[in-house]
Amino acid sequence: MSTYLPKEIQDGLDAARRRSLRQSSRMRVEADGHSFRVLAFFDTGFSLAASDAAHLRGLVDLYDGGRHLMQCLIVASEQEGDLMHYDFKRATPAAEAPPADFYRGANRPVALIGVQT
Repeated sequence: MSTYLPKEIQDGLDAARRRSLRQSSRMRVEADGHSFRVLAFFDTGFSLAASDAAHLRGLVDLYDGGRHLMQCLIVASEQEGDLMHYDFKRATPAAEAPPADFYRGANRPVALIGVQT
């Protein structure tokens, strides 16, 4: 059995795979006011279409839909076909509230009781 495919069919299959990756992914990266769709996400980084962002680097924000997941320091690692892989140098999870600069004990007061005069 031959595994050879004509170039037109292979190009069509690759285009369909890219289209399906773009539609199924909700994750996006924002850098310098531009937004790029994340096609694949890994523990150590992510992949974008090489035609969209050839060589991003530096500080970017990673979103899942509208939810801010993390702020990342990235570097371009390698290009594999039409995908560009980026590695995390630092990935800091985004917090909903600012960090507390004091210890919150288990028996802390829940509310203040005011005195009426």
